[in-house]
Amino acid sequence: MGRALTSVRTGEGGDDGEGYGQAHEAGNGDGNGDDGDASRLWHVTLSVSGKPAPLPEVRRGLEQLAHDHPFLLTSRYARDHAEIRYWEEARDLHDAAAVALRLWGEHRSSAQLPPWEIVGLEVIDRATYHLRVAEGYGPPPAHPVGVHPY
Repeated sequence: MGRALTSVRTGEGGDDGEGYGQAHEAGNGDGNGDDGDASRLWHVTLSVSGKPAPLPEVRRGLEQLAHDHPFLLTSRYARDHAEIRYWEEARDLHDAAAVALRLWGEHRSSAQLPPWEIVGLEVIDRATYHLRVAEGYGPPPAHPVGVHPY
């Protein structure tokens, strides 16, 4: 298979309904073009939880993760859990989920993140995300981009 899994940074300008800038989708714009390798945008919410840790350490770890990987758009945290939201560019849901499931473990040491486990993952396509927001069933109101306490 040999597909490269990469993340996308937000573009400048547009607004996608949660304060995130709009990013470019490869292909014909809907992610379903004739190009078999066309990428699509996926909204990812990763939830982690574990033994309570000092709030300043949790915040510092999430800030370091966001600094190392600027595609992370917003994080919320408490002493024993955190939620990370971002847009991922991937060919399909499987690729986007695989990247998300590796994120916490691969960066636990470098960002000095708490030894928490992933307890939740939601990956939805861009159209579904916007439909939910339009119907009032989107994610809780977002804080500005960055790391914020619950």
